[in-house]
Amino acid sequence: MTVVAGLVLAAGAGRRYGKPKALVRHNGRLFVQSAAEVLRAAGCEPVIVVLGAAAEQVRAADLGTAVLVDNPDWATGMGSSLRAGLAAAEEVAADAVVVLPVDLPGVTAEAVRRVVDLAAVDALAAASYDGVRGHPVLLGRAHWPGVREVAVGDAGARAYLRAHRVLDVPCGDVASGLDVDRPSDLPR
Repeated sequence: MTVVAGLVLAAGAGRRYGKPKALVRHNGRLFVQSAAEVLRAAGCEPVIVVLGAAAEQVRAADLGTAVLVDNPDWATGMGSSLRAGLAAAEEVAADAVVVLPVDLPGVTAEAVRRVVDLAAVDALAAASYDGVRGHPVLLGRAHWPGVREVAVGDAGARAYLRAHRVLDVPCGDVASGLDVDRPSDLPR
């Protein structure tokens, strides 16, 4: 059976938002709780949460059985969190990871499930919304070394994904892919 870990990137300071987005409360839950729950509900096990800014406050949230990973380099950008998360996924012998930044409350378990269904050691897949690539992104273990090489600053895996064939997984009928950068982005 293919082991698919869920990877929540939750280390950022949320400068544009005004506070770490992991700690934003929406629909009665913190973003970090919702992201972990969505991954778990879609069959990702374990769920890995990468911490950075406000790590102790995020650690205090009810994250169930999530594996918490500290990223001491979180201030350098999302790339360091992705590298830290991939290292943790190697430790739990995952075959693939499904990456979900914490600030995407519009991603549903059904969207994640569609991406998870394509999991394999050599797979690359990404959800899309109205033809635009988004998250979650599935990275098979065979791609982790290449992703680590390009995951610097805030670029994450973007350059790697542009250079490789990525399976498109239409999810606009089950999720919005809403990305929240500022308080005004949150639906009322």
